[in-house]
Amino acid sequence: MTQILAQSAMAECWACDTQNDPAAYLCAACGKLLPSDSTDYFALFGLTHRLTLDVAALEKQFYRLSRKLHPDLYTRASKEKRQWSLEKSALLNDAYRALRDPIARTEYLLETEGIRLEEQSRDATDAARATGTDKQQVIPPDMLEEVFELNMQLEEVRMAAASNSQDPELMANLEVAEKNFTAQMEALQQQLESLWAAWDRALADNDAATKDAAKQAMVALLNRRSYIRNLVRDVRQALGKS
Repeated sequence: MTQILAQSAMAECWACDTQNDPAAYLCAACGKLLPSDSTDYFALFGLTHRLTLDVAALEKQFYRLSRKLHPDLYTRASKEKRQWSLEKSALLNDAYRALRDPIARTEYLLETEGIRLEEQSRDATDAARATGTDKQQVIPPDMLEEVFELNMQLEEVRMAAASNSQDPELMANLEVAEKNFTAQMEALQQQLESLWAAWDRALADNDAATKDAAKQAMVALLNRRSYIRNLVRDVRQALGKS
């Protein structure tokens, strides 16, 4: 029964009748373009949903697939196959851009798990506004005092700039803040790397509980990272570094 189900899930090549993975875009036997409906970025590169990838190997695979899927190869093909080529080439480019960057890769994986960080951030913002807190991003509770002080300093810088003056002590404080937030970003990166390894081990072991714990921890860290990244941007702008 399992064998029958597995066979029925395969996709038959229109050119040579070879049974292929339904996510495959090219026939494994003859290399012909296939009408796959899969939009999974990982599957497009023949990968499982791992978070630690060999980026050099990913790039090599990207160029290999690009050559095989490029629309110029199908100028004399049927309209249907030209459309397949256009769609697959566009998806390949999107997939490569997402998977080559570890943060974008993590966000995409979370999306495949039903978590969209943009939606989550928007829901948190709406909840904050409902309680009278009109913020674009919800401040991590342990950073409230630090962010309040920073916002006061940034406002002072703006007021000083408007009057063509500058407070050296204030600018020195912002330099310290920039170093502090940059260090926090580096620490978050290390924590994320540990979670990526934990996710990959749980994926290999089919450990649903550990996967779920890693997933929730990644969401929290990515939201915190997004907030601190914006703080770094604001500080650098005030210092005239961007």
